[in-house]
Amino acid sequence: MSLITENLVVLNLDSADRHAATRVLAQALAGEGRVTDLDGFLADVRKREEQMPTGLPGGIGIPHARSAYVTEPSLAFGRAPAGIDWGAEDGPATLIFLIAAPEGGGDDHLKILAALARRLMRTEFREALLNAPDATTVVDVVTREVVNP
Repeated sequence: MSLITENLVVLNLDSADRHAATRVLAQALAGEGRVTDLDGFLADVRKREEQMPTGLPGGIGIPHARSAYVTEPSLAFGRAPAGIDWGAEDGPATLIFLIAAPEGGGDDHLKILAALARRLMRTEFREALLNAPDATTVVDVVTREVVNP
């Protein structure tokens, strides 16, 4: 099973705030059977966000959680052209990655997070995602750079 698929990509994420944006991405995960209880999973993500905001410099949001409601390690991606406040000091996020990991899944989500954070430091990676014309391109870029580097 792939970490990310076309059905987990939202190219025009237009949400009022990070909680609404996270819900849209989590609904994509639930729609694919990767999250069994949407509200339960969102509560886990929110609990993690309250510990420390997951906005990174450069217009990035990486909400993530380990949850009993996740069936397999998954990554949903949203591109928010208008930007969404994710708690980063340098402004709103335009690239949002929702990382969902099963509760007993070991360190898988930390590996995903680390690989993603390393790639996001590279301008070329961010620009490839910002300029991707479709969901297939996003999946190809993320798979090549994060999943199978």
